[in-house]
Amino acid sequence: MSTFLELGLKDPINKALTDLGYENPTVIQEKAIPQILSSTEDLKAFAQTGTGKTAAFSLPIIEQVDEDDKQTQAIILSPTRELAVQIGNNIESFSKYLPSLKTVTVYGGANIEQQIKQLKRGAQIVVGTPGRTVDLIRRRALKLQNVKWLVLDEADEMLNMGFKEELDKVLAATPKEKQTLLFSATFPKEVEAIARNYMTNPVEVTSGQKNQGSDNVSHEYYIVNEKTRYPALKRVADVNPDIYAIIFCRTRRETQEIADLLMKDGYSADALHGDLSQLQRDSVMEKFRKKNIQMLVATDVAARGLDVDNLTHVINHKLPDQIENYNHRSGRTGRAGNKGVSIVFVTKKEKRRLFSIERILKKKFKETLIPSGKEICEKQLFYLINKVENTEVNQNEIEKFLPSIYEKLDGLSREELIQKFVSIEFNSFLSYYEKAPDLNNLSLRENSRGRSVNENMSRFFINLGRKDRLNPAKLIGIINEQGIGSNVEIGAIDILDTFSFFEIDKDFEEQTLTSFEDNKSDFNGRTINVEITKTDRGSSGRSRRGGNRSRNGGGRRRGGKPDKFSSNKDFGRRKDDFSSKKFREGFGRKRKKKMM
Repeated sequence: MSTFLELGLKDPINKALTDLGYENPTVIQEKAIPQILSSTEDLKAFAQTGTGKTAAFSLPIIEQVDEDDKQTQAIILSPTRELAVQIGNNIESFSKYLPSLKTVTVYGGANIEQQIKQLKRGAQIVVGTPGRTVDLIRRRALKLQNVKWLVLDEADEMLNMGFKEELDKVLAATPKEKQTLLFSATFPKEVEAIARNYMTNPVEVTSGQKNQGSDNVSHEYYIVNEKTRYPALKRVADVNPDIYAIIFCRTRRETQEIADLLMKDGYSADALHGDLSQLQRDSVMEKFRKKNIQMLVATDVAARGLDVDNLTHVINHKLPDQIENYNHRSGRTGRAGNKGVSIVFVTKKEKRRLFSIERILKKKFKETLIPSGKEICEKQLFYLINKVENTEVNQNEIEKFLPSIYEKLDGLSREELIQKFVSIEFNSFLSYYEKAPDLNNLSLRENSRGRSVNENMSRFFINLGRKDRLNPAKLIGIINEQGIGSNVEIGAIDILDTFSFFEIDKDFEEQTLTSFEDNKSDFNGRTINVEITKTDRGSSGRSRRGGNRSRNGGGRRRGGKPDKFSSNKDFGRRKDDFSSKKFREGFGRKRKKKMM
């Protein structure tokens, strides 16, 4: 294996790497660094999460930057604030023996005037999120006409978050002659499209096979229903007393709810999501890194790029909307040679989505039974015993209390003393799980369709689908363009052939309808029509717009009872049949026969 010195990096950089404990380059670093140093060709690099992508693109840039020129020579885009800050901190650590090299990190949620002052003082390298970078370009505070390197880090996530328009604007502000470096953990079709649109004959380097999961991570799934999903989560935590995990949820609201429930039930947990201020997010992450909390409940966006070592578990409270994101989630554990476990809670109907993930990861999921109360009590008991056995006694501090303690406990035998001591902490587990039900028994049904309903979301119909070349990323972009609200929560997305569905936080229901109607948007020349649908996600039928725009009409009335149509199960089933492709084709054939 080569060393960083052999890769062509100068002494000040190697000295900084030695201080940081870097000994040998990873596979992606060994391939990417010499390529970037020796060529001006664009580079498309695949590497799994946790394999050192940041050093792979930043070290050769630091090597080549002109320290005497204070103009911005490299712009690095990342999808989230956390990842941008992490990259900026890493670059500062790598370049600490190059005092003339300055790096500025820019992102939303922080004082833009302060960032402008930093840029005016000069920065050869700028790391930023797409939105804030565009804001600074508009204000003419960030000038990119002399950029030699453009890095798109976690390009797939930037697309998933609907940043295509911002990427276009940043690209337009950079010179034509530059080296574009695209780094990603997964390579869906959308990322390949970025490579085609923004790069010229890029060289491709990979670490492992594209989209394949890490060999250090095992994948397990538990079958649950909505009523047992949270109790199953608690049992997984209880059967792993030393758990140090990220729990992934799909929405900010769900993230906060699960974190609140865990904390209420006495678990060491906290939440990380986009509704928190930057100060709150930094505080939560500081506690998590110091292991003052064991479980971090987070959204995909908030947890992207978190630099946390030694995670024992990644827990998918629910699967992500886009299956490629599972690879990013599971890649948070099993890093730096450590072993990790990625756990998924799925209903019977959701289980089929695991097959698609298995094909992408080239890894198999193992079905695991939810731990019983007896298993948990046994695990906790021996954890307590091991903890006692390994506890160091501070003889000097407790010696003066020992005579009184010995006298107090003199009447107890050794066996009685052990039993009482263990029972102090163990009785609560015994009491809690004494009559605990078997959560593997799924006889309780969630609803007639076996699906869950998120009461905090409103579901919308949009008259665009796969045939219009719509995908989730493009749909998110369309929604963001309406200016509904900076904190609007986007839930589940279902893309069908000729139409689609998406969920929006109920607090933004009226704004969503009004924004789409007022903006009169179009997509590829087709006028966009958005209507609110029934609450039941099991139905693919849509209700009439006129009734839903009224505060008292259509679907489920606010403050009232369901109307007779939405409460009639037979009607709902027929409505599904009418909207199905097979029915429409059959209906069309019958009409033709009658006409003939």
